[in-house]
Amino acid sequence: MYFVLQEGALVVRCNLGKHMPPAAERTKARNAAKSGKRSIRSFMTTKDFYYDLPPELIAQTPLQERTASRLLVMNRETGEWKHQHFYDILSYLRRGDCLVMNNTRVIPARLYGEKEGTGGKIEFLLLKRLELDTWEVILRPGKKAKPGSKFVFGGGLLRAEVLEVIKDGNRIVRFTYDGVWENILDQLGEMPLPPYIKEKLTDRERYQTVYSKIEGSAAAPTAGLHFTNELIEKIQEKGVEIAYLTLHVGLGTFRPVSVENVEEHIMHTEYYEVSRAAAEKINRIRRAGGRIIAVGTTSVRTLETVADDAGMLKEQCGETDIFIYPGYRFKAVDGLITNFHLPESTLLMLISAFAGKENVFAAYREAVKEKYRFFSFGDAMYIEGENNV
Repeated sequence: MYFVLQEGALVVRCNLGKHMPPAAERTKARNAAKSGKRSIRSFMTTKDFYYDLPPELIAQTPLQERTASRLLVMNRETGEWKHQHFYDILSYLRRGDCLVMNNTRVIPARLYGEKEGTGGKIEFLLLKRLELDTWEVILRPGKKAKPGSKFVFGGGLLRAEVLEVIKDGNRIVRFTYDGVWENILDQLGEMPLPPYIKEKLTDRERYQTVYSKIEGSAAAPTAGLHFTNELIEKIQEKGVEIAYLTLHVGLGTFRPVSVENVEEHIMHTEYYEVSRAAAEKINRIRRAGGRIIAVGTTSVRTLETVADDAGMLKEQCGETDIFIYPGYRFKAVDGLITNFHLPESTLLMLISAFAGKENVFAAYREAVKEKYRFFSFGDAMYIEGENNV
């Protein structure tokens, strides 16, 4: 069950249960490995997804114009690439295609306060809303924050008490305050930029997509940062349809893969929603032979969570821990717009699964050579392919 506060009222958004088939698939794979039945993917290691990246290529600030980012266009089948700019994406889209966008909105999830009684400095990172005023959070430093520990923010505008210590050292906390939660958070919170961005963000909206709508993310779906309202209008005028879904991005996105064997990695869970209207639109376009082009890995993960074996969707919401890496058979995605991702990350594994590891790493070497800007505020890739119909 998922709760959201709308105009001062608690609304239950969804109660359709969880959908986590990848966990069952991984359990099956591990059991097969224990019994001596090895698969090709059993030999895939995290180090296989490492590449050298000069630190100066990590983009620290967004470009003044969103669409001015560079765009490396790569053919999914041949691995061939072209150097373009993001505004050129219009020429690669066809009438009858469907762009699938994640309309989640980032909340100012970083809070700075102090421990009640001692004045010790503390940082909270909000991960997931469990109930109206109860959240899963990361505390820094948090080793001594036992159940019953209390913290103060904004001179008393906001208070928190630790209820429980859970896996990974995260805490369940309950907040108390007077007024509306969103107003308090907007006043006291900061945008939770990834740890590799050291520059301060002066305009919060530059870490939001122009189509962000449903609040709940601890990180932006960064592939969408390149779009403007004007570009979206031109795309629609060309006969390309837009479908919106929601996946609230967690900070687990930035956690490194700590196991050697890729198959043993456990993904964080993230809340998603696919509306009936979005599912029906995507299904109609697929039946008509149009391509389904995902904007960002979050859209891919949502589509692949919900799709059946024929690539058809239905209205659904819940939590997903789907982990996509080479060997995965895609059901619902024909093309992908994405940014350049961290070495050894699950996001890099996903696009390697989609376009082939050799193709992707060759393209990354080209991007490094040509001094593309990497990660959240960096440049983009468009991995194009034919439809599956």
